[in-house]
Amino acid sequence: MSWTLALPELVLAISGLVILVAGVIPKQETFVPVTMATVGALLVAGLLVLSQSEGTALGGHYVADAFSGFMKLLAIGGAAICLLLSLDFNTREGIARFEYPVLVLLGTLGMLVMISANDLLSLYLGLELLSLPLYVIAAFHRDNARSAEAGLKYFVLGALASGLLLYGSSLVYGFAGTTNFDRLADAFSADAGVSAGVVVGVVFVITGLAFKISAVPFHMWTPDVYEGAPTPVTAFFATAPKVAAIALLARVLVGPFGDLVAQWQQVLLLISMASMILGAFAAIGQRNIKRLMAYSSIGHVGYALMGLAVASDVGLRGLLVYMAIYVLMNLGTFAVLVAMRRDGRAVEQVDDLAGLGRTDLGMAVWMAVFMFSMAGIPPLAGFFGKLYVFLAAVQGGYWTLAVIGVLTSVVSAYYYLRIVKVMFFDQPAGALDPAPASLTVVMAASGLFVLLFVLWPAPMLAAAQAAAAALLG
Repeated sequence: MSWTLALPELVLAISGLVILVAGVIPKQETFVPVTMATVGALLVAGLLVLSQSEGTALGGHYVADAFSGFMKLLAIGGAAICLLLSLDFNTREGIARFEYPVLVLLGTLGMLVMISANDLLSLYLGLELLSLPLYVIAAFHRDNARSAEAGLKYFVLGALASGLLLYGSSLVYGFAGTTNFDRLADAFSADAGVSAGVVVGVVFVITGLAFKISAVPFHMWTPDVYEGAPTPVTAFFATAPKVAAIALLARVLVGPFGDLVAQWQQVLLLISMASMILGAFAAIGQRNIKRLMAYSSIGHVGYALMGLAVASDVGLRGLLVYMAIYVLMNLGTFAVLVAMRRDGRAVEQVDDLAGLGRTDLGMAVWMAVFMFSMAGIPPLAGFFGKLYVFLAAVQGGYWTLAVIGVLTSVVSAYYYLRIVKVMFFDQPAGALDPAPASLTVVMAASGLFVLLFVLWPAPMLAAAQAAAAALLG
C-alpha cells in the first residue's frame, strides 16, 4: 500500500503522542528519559528512511526518492544531536521540562513532511507543523526576557512569512489550476508562455521560504532569535530546520517551477550574493558569539544557494554536499558553545573564550578545527563544501557569483580566525567548567568528520549525486 511510504512520518507522529502522554502521567521530573525516548524514536525514523522505497503516496501529496532520503537523514541526525546537547544545559538552566523534546520531535515531523512534499498543500502543512513548535521552543526559557523576546519576534515575522507563502501558493493555484507539483510541471512545460500571475506567485513562495532559511533580505529575525533562545535551541535553528527549508526550496524550484528557471534564477542569484556579503561584513563587529554565528549562518546560506541558483546537476550536488558539511560543522561548534560555562553560569561572549587553549586544550582544538573549516581553509571539510559550489558557479559561467563567494570567504575568515586568536593567544579570562561527556562526544565526532573528510569523500559525493539526479528526474 502506498501509505507505507510515509512510515517514518507515521512513526514520529505516533511516538510524539505516546511520549507526550507518558511525560504527563508521572509526578517526578521526566526530562531525561523523555529526551532519550525521543532520540530513540528519531533513530527508528532514520532507519525507516534508509529502507524506504521510492514512489508517491497519499494522493500524490507525498514523494519518496533519493533526494528526500538524503535530506531527511540530515534533518533527523541534526535534531537527535541537538537533543543530546540540551540534556545538561536544560537541567542546569532550570528548563528541563518534558515538553521540550516533544516539541523538537513534532518539529522534526514537520521537516520530514516538508522534504517529501509534492503539493503546495502538503508543503504548507509541513512548514506550519515545523514553525509552531519552533515559536514555542525559542521562548522556552520563559523566565528570561531575551528568550521571550526571541519567541515573540520569531512568531510575528514567521506568521508574516507564512502568509506570504500561502498567498503565493493561492496565486499559483489560481492561475495554473492545480497545486500538485507533477501537474504544475506538466502545465508549465506544455504552455508556450506563463502568465505574470504565476511568476508573482513563485516570487511570494520564494519569499516565504527565504525567511525560513534566513536569507537576505529576510534575515532580520536571525541575530535576535539566535542570541535570545537557549543555546541548544539556537543549535537546532541553525541546523535541521535549515536543511528542511533548503530541501523544500530546491524541490519547489527544480520540480514544478523547473521550466520557469529564467524567472526565478535572477531572484536567487541576488539573494545568494546579498546573503554572502551581509554575512561576511555584519559579523565582523559582533562580540556575542551566538550573534556572530547568526550572521555566519546567513553567509553560509548564501553559499548553499549558489549551488541552487546555478540550476544544474553539478550545482545541486554542490548544494547537498555543502548542507551536509554545514550541519556537522555547526553541531560541533554549538557543542562548544553549549559547554561554555564559568562557575555554573552560561557565558556567550567571544572574550569568554580567552586563553581556552591553556585551560581546556581539547575544547580549544576542536573549536579551532570548526572555525578553520567554516573559513574554508584546506584540507578541512568546509573547504570542499565551498569548492563544489564555486566550481558549479564557474562551470555555469556565473563568474560574478563565484568571485563574490571567494571574496566574502576571505572577509569572513577574519572573524573565524579572531576566535582562534582569542583562544590561543589572549590571557585566560578564567577557566571554563569541564564539558559534559555528551558534549565532548559530539565535538569529537564532528571534529573527526571535518578533519577526515578529505580522506574518504566518495560515499557522501555518491549519495549527493544520486539525490541530485533523483530531484532532476
